[in-house]
Amino acid sequence: MNTLFDKIWDKHVVQNIEDGPTQLYIDRLYCHEVTTPQAFDTLRDKGIGVFRPQQVYAMPDPNTPSDQQEVINDPVGKKQVDTLAKNCKEFGITHFAMGTKDNGIIHVVGPEKALSLPGMTIVCGDSHTSTHGAVGALAMGIGTSEVAEVLASQCILQAKPKSMRINIEGELQKGVTAKDVALYIMAQMTTSGATGYAVEYAGSTIRNMSMEGRLTLSNLSIEMGSRAGIIAPDETTFAYLKGREYAPKGEEWDKAVEYWKTLKSDDDAVFDKEVTYKAEDIAPRITYGTNPGAGIAIDGTIPALNDIPEAEQAGFLSQLGYMQFQPGQKLEGTPVDYCFLGACTNGRIEDFRAFASVVKGRKKADSVVAWLVPGSWLVRKQIIEEGIDKILEEAGFELRLPSCSSCLAMNPDKVPAGKLSISTSNRNFVGRQGPGARTVLASPLVVAASAITGVITDPRKI
Repeated sequence: MNTLFDKIWDKHVVQNIEDGPTQLYIDRLYCHEVTTPQAFDTLRDKGIGVFRPQQVYAMPDPNTPSDQQEVINDPVGKKQVDTLAKNCKEFGITHFAMGTKDNGIIHVVGPEKALSLPGMTIVCGDSHTSTHGAVGALAMGIGTSEVAEVLASQCILQAKPKSMRINIEGELQKGVTAKDVALYIMAQMTTSGATGYAVEYAGSTIRNMSMEGRLTLSNLSIEMGSRAGIIAPDETTFAYLKGREYAPKGEEWDKAVEYWKTLKSDDDAVFDKEVTYKAEDIAPRITYGTNPGAGIAIDGTIPALNDIPEAEQAGFLSQLGYMQFQPGQKLEGTPVDYCFLGACTNGRIEDFRAFASVVKGRKKADSVVAWLVPGSWLVRKQIIEEGIDKILEEAGFELRLPSCSSCLAMNPDKVPAGKLSISTSNRNFVGRQGPGARTVLASPLVVAASAITGVITDPRKI
């Protein structure tokens, strides 16, 4: 009667503290430059080292520029990146430095190198650690003090979340991607609808989803408040991982797959909450507000004020005020200033293939500034090997260097105040892409169509 989440959690329990949290063993800790400096300082203050450095991997990502990677001009960002390198050297941690072939966004590099594997517990000082749950791992974002805990002991103290299963059944319509599925679920659940839960995604739609689509879906789990998003590993998972750099080899691979096949919820497993949605109800999506759950079908309209509960109307109007939109407004056809393809949400090779499929033979709108940023150097290599860079170049786009880029305003790719960006990233918070910037979240197909026309565009119409 165990859920997949229960199976992984229970296997990693070191001890249960009476009337307290669980001491949970952690298989993999990922570190980047923003949330780790204080954690390493804590170790120094206590005079202790990293307990199991071979299970820790680090790389800079949010401060990394996408136009060049010779220098970081922002002194704060440069200090963070330099400090990470210094700490990794001091404590014997594997460090994938900026500009090297192993570098990229940590939540893209982990799965593509098979550092993230089914059945693992994975943590990182970053909320979108939930991404790694797509391979059948229990992956959670943690705070800086908790990073120090894991560095020191390879364990963490955690209260066990409740369990939820979200089933998606049926076949997705043309032009509908995993990003649209995630935005649809968030609109139904709200951004707090899964608070306190670990979510398992299941159903025929998920089983038929590519590995990279699953990574996108799991990435956005945190945006509805969930502690983790997890998908049972299957043949799609195994095919994706096989032969990758850190995947088990030979007999070890066979043994691993044998175990991984047991990582699924039992037929009689009981969840604390279960919901089901139909794939046929999901259209390409866009957001209109300042949280990822404030979204509509691309050919829909922003809700009218009287459709919003009275207690929520002030917040609703505040969001629209910032976005410069109106209740009841149709957003399709609204001019856009910036288009961004990338982030740990949609910076993988499949996303660039999708974008290229729309822009091939067409030209970028002159009015649009476009940032096309791979999630890793491996993704960039694949783009070039497949000739996607030539398609993009002929359409008037520039392929940039791996970085978090315009997902968040911690590097030079900032959207100016008042400008409207349509973005494949994961958050549309106030100022997320730059002070005063306005962000509409969408899939690579929607962003590509909008980059060609210069307005928010339904990709099914071109």
